[in-house]
Amino acid sequence: MANNPTVSELRKAAEVSDQEIDAAVDAVLADLATESYPLAKGWTLDLVETLRTNTRAAEALTTDKPAWKRNMVRTAILLAHPVKG
Repeated sequence: MANNPTVSELRKAAEVSDQEIDAAVDAVLADLATESYPLAKGWTLDLVETLRTNTRAAEALTTDKPAWKRNMVRTAILLAHPVKG
């Protein structure tokens, strides 16, 4: 695993579960200002930064298509690099 793995890589390594990823997606959709989000085993994800750096997810949040929003936010989270600490 890389020094700075993505959430997807952590999921493949069983460090983060699908349920924890779904909970992070729910947190974004419930409150777009959520910053520091604890994933699992000491991994933390900055959800605001994750959305700021993923333009497709940011654009999806402005639509009235719930499934599209959810999928784009989940993709952004899977591609994000959480920090250990």
